Amino acid sequence: MKLTPAQLLPTVRRLFELSAQKIRSIEKTWPPSKGAPVLTVQGRYTSRNWTEWTQGFQYGSMLLQFDATGETEFLEIGRQKTIQFMAPHLSHTGVHDHGFNNISTYGNWLRLMREGKAPAANGAVDLAELALKITGAVKA
Repeated sequence: MKLTPAQLLPTVRRLFELSAQKIRSIEKTWPPSKGAPVLTVQGRYTSRNWTEWTQGFQYGSMLLQFDATGETEFLEIGRQKTIQFMAPHLSHTGVHDHGFNNISTYGNWLRLMREGKAPAANGAVDLAELALKITGAVKA
């Protein structure tokens, strides 16, 4: 049996419905002061102070959710959280987490702006480009 995009569409729609619920739940219940939600213990997220690699997925998934669904709340929250919380990840040394954190956030945000899907005002493109240059230089 050969699957077609039309056959997959209901499942993909359901995937992003569930994704939206999970993103909203984490946003509502997880205080950023705890760091990044890394893993679950007894069904609840917890952090590990030795790693913050999941923070890029936390905020980057918001940008991907917007890209897939057009729900602007996810673009706004993902953009705001990227600006507010992701800068410290740009110059981390001795870690391999740069792609997880910075491409997932600044990279997706820049792509959305270049594709015309996200506003590119107030130096946003310059900020995202600079962020990616910094992370690239640190990892070089």
